[in-house]
Amino acid sequence: MLKKLITFVLFSIVSYLIVPTQIFSQPYGYEGTQVCGTCHKTEKQGQQLKIWQESKHANAYKTLLTDEANKLSGDVKAVENPKCLKCHASGYDVADKKLLGPKFKIEDGVQCETCHGPGSAYKTLKIMKDRNEAVKNGLVVWKDNEEIEKYCKTCHNPESPTYKEFNFEEMWPKIAHKVPKN
Repeated sequence: MLKKLITFVLFSIVSYLIVPTQIFSQPYGYEGTQVCGTCHKTEKQGQQLKIWQESKHANAYKTLLTDEANKLSGDVKAVENPKCLKCHASGYDVADKKLLGPKFKIEDGVQCETCHGPGSAYKTLKIMKDRNEAVKNGLVVWKDNEEIEKYCKTCHNPESPTYKEFNFEEMWPKIAHKVPKN
């Protein structure tokens, strides 16, 4: 019994030393649309960057800079209000700023990582070429439109002071992007 316990403890220590410490100690960090767009801009990759740039999501943060947004926000500026930022900016709530990559800009609004998860651990080509490995490293892949619609409605809902009826079937084609097959 003691031999098994010692073996388990040694195995645990060796595993801890071999596996990167970020898995044990910190969440994934945000890289920003510029990093994602480095690869996801070509026609072969689905032109995700172009689709995002032409979407309202790319300008979501900018809407918080208006007088109207500040009036709706109450006593605090809209760009400082977590109730506004949660739907208008990626990475707004990251306490440890070291988890924000050098190219990440909150001003880029609702970015790739809002829907696909912070990309620091899956951004490399080596990992992205293996869908399962990318998912293990934080990439969020939606299984179907029903799941996507439910996620969209975490922001597109009556809680917003400027809410307009959200029709997923009408809106999804405006931001849908081809997913490259590995």
